[in-house]
Amino acid sequence: MPNTRQAKKRMRRDAKRRLRNRYHLSRMKTYIRNFKKLIEEGKLEEAKEYLPKVISVIQHTASKGVIHKNEASRRCSRVQKLLNKALAKAQESNQ
Repeated sequence: MPNTRQAKKRMRRDAKRRLRNRYHLSRMKTYIRNFKKLIEEGKLEEAKEYLPKVISVIQHTASKGVIHKNEASRRCSRVQKLLNKALAKAQESNQ
């Protein structure tokens, strides 16, 4: 337990920030999970429309300081790469 007034305040502040960070992180992971599910189910057109939302949520999470901006860029890149790979595979199977 904190002893000083300052330490008590820091504990309250950290608890609020932890909840806020958890919300943003959970939201981002949910969007990514839903995006991957669309690709696995073969709903590539829906995934293509959903991609800007996913990227927006990832960048928003980084802007809040929950994740580093380089991590956000890496996640965006991987999500785009996943879609491009699925589209290329679909293109091959159609030919």
